[in-house]
Amino acid sequence: MNEVYEFLKKCGTFYLATAEGDQPRVRPFGAVASFEGKLYLQTGKVKHVADQLKANPKIEISGMADGKWIRLTAETMLDERAEAQQHMLDENPSLKSMYAVGDGNTEVYYLKNAHASICSFTEPAQEYRF
Repeated sequence: MNEVYEFLKKCGTFYLATAEGDQPRVRPFGAVASFEGKLYLQTGKVKHVADQLKANPKIEISGMADGKWIRLTAETMLDERAEAQQHMLDENPSLKSMYAVGDGNTEVYYLKNAHASICSFTEPAQEYRF
């Protein structure tokens, strides 16, 4: 999981895909955190992505860095603990201008049943499960 976390941090911006009924939805994300041995993402409760994650917690992430790309599939699990929210905000200070612990809008999700492939045209794929 640490290698996947570090790769996503290098990406800066990565793309999160969800489903809304039978329609795929993709949007840029940049906030990621490692907390208690799990990979976390964050969004606002008022955003469509939060509704999509509640209806179908399966996601896919894609991003690029250093001539390599990642494909990550997982299920998201909402973590409502203040400690998890605070850790996400501390690791991603730019979020603090929009979100705060316990504000009724901040939602953090950890990934479970994750499978990631980091690929390039010149090296064998690196596979990770966590």
